[in-house]
Amino acid sequence: MRRSLASSLVLAVLALTTVPAAAEQEEGDGKVAFNNACRTCHSFKEGDNRLGPSLHGIVGRKAGSIDGFEFSSAMKNSGITWDEANLDKFIANPDNVVHGNAMKPFGGISDASERAKIVSYLKTLK
Repeated sequence: MRRSLASSLVLAVLALTTVPAAAEQEEGDGKVAFNNACRTCHSFKEGDNRLGPSLHGIVGRKAGSIDGFEFSSAMKNSGITWDEANLDKFIANPDNVVHGNAMKPFGGISDASERAKIVSYLKTLK
């Protein structure tokens, strides 16, 4: 009986320490995907606008709404609020979501798992 209780406790401790490690790995994968596909033009730091606007706090934000960045009229007038679904569609093919956007020469990412990693990472930028 004691052995079973001890085994259960060990399993519980392992489960609690594995969850944060898995979350860190997932965030790490997302940051790598972001760096590979987005960081050339975008920063993840608040207020650090580059060729593209900072993506800090993008989830839940209205498209084209950061002060201090000159968005295309297409982006400003898109009426989009960046949620997970809109971000995924936009990252897949920006022109299909906001025709006339200024994201050239970026043509999108066809790999759904890479997009999911990026969107998951963007959700952490608060």
